Amino acid sequence: MYTIIKRLEISAAHRLLLTYESKCCNLHGHNWMVTIYCRAKELDENGMVADFSQIKKSIKERLDHKCLNDVLPFNPTAENIARWICEQIPTCYKVEVQESEGNMAIYEKD
Repeated sequence: MYTIIKRLEISAAHRLLLTYESKCCNLHGHNWMVTIYCRAKELDENGMVADFSQIKKSIKERLDHKCLNDVLPFNPTAENIARWICEQIPTCYKVEVQESEGNMAIYEKD
């Protein structure tokens, strides 16, 4: 089994749609640290699990310096963002989304 890991920093804003009062309902930003895990039993015709630059293009270019509420069709919690990122990359099986030093969400496929 081959595994690759891609780390990205994404600067983006969001506001959460919550059923309770929270300062996170106000527009605010983070420098998100995203760690993307991909694996494959066999390498592709280029000798790769996935192309690092293609991962960056498919995620960072879509989210960096954006208001996530405007570009994602769901409540942009760290948990939902992690799942969405994982779904964008065929070989991805796990994503970690860290929105601040002490707050991280992890999504793993079953």
